[in-house]
Amino acid sequence: MSTPQLVVHRDKELMAQAAAARLITRIVDAQTARGSASVVLTGGRNGNALLAALGASPARDAVDWKRLDLWWGDERFLPDGDPERNITQAHEALLDSVPVDPARVHPMAPSDGAYGSDVEAAAAGYAQELAAAARPEDHGPVPTFDVLMLGVGPDTHVASLFPELPAVRETERTVVGVHGAPKPPPTRISLTLPAIRAAREVWLLAAGEDKANAAAMALSGAGEIQAPAAGAYGRSRTLWLLDAAAASELPRDLYPPASP
Repeated sequence: MSTPQLVVHRDKELMAQAAAARLITRIVDAQTARGSASVVLTGGRNGNALLAALGASPARDAVDWKRLDLWWGDERFLPDGDPERNITQAHEALLDSVPVDPARVHPMAPSDGAYGSDVEAAAAGYAQELAAAARPEDHGPVPTFDVLMLGVGPDTHVASLFPELPAVRETERTVVGVHGAPKPPPTRISLTLPAIRAAREVWLLAAGEDKANAAAMALSGAGEIQAPAAGAYGRSRTLWLLDAAAASELPRDLYPPASP
């Protein structure tokens, strides 16, 4: 378990730009070291803002997009192309404007896909895809992702792991179907905490006053069942990227002054 590190930016726009620059650097470093990189994307307003900032950055051309595997931490179980799906929003924010290899883009199944309306089968199918991509050196059923990004919800949820629901209690499966999520749509697919913790680096994104209580709770010793964000950490690094509003309820000794 890695100790959380905090970076606080002045506002959400600067946070998105800085996080995009950080991600470009991390991808390039991984590609230089191992030939390819593996990143888990997140949806929501902060995840999509980061992708849009990455797409607008001149430095994006430093990435070899053909040697990048893209996965998702969770997905809304809706029909293919639905505007609420994370994959749809990611295409609009970034993927349609960069030369990614379609074979290395790994979306979770839609509700009208190969598994039909069976969300448990769709989750099991994604788990199989992850397992097939894992190498012997990964020592587990999922790849050792270079960066796994998570948006933090106002209730401390990450991916589609909501407080007290069965998915956050999962200790063996890497992907689960989620039923009865407290925010729509109620049916989703999500990585579990064991899969999240396989990543080299886990980045948690939180911007806005509505995330302040969640950040304070997750970083103040709450348990992962009550505050799933508290249970999300990487093997070598856990990085919280916040704006000043989201950090407003944290003790000042937890983080340095906001970046300019």
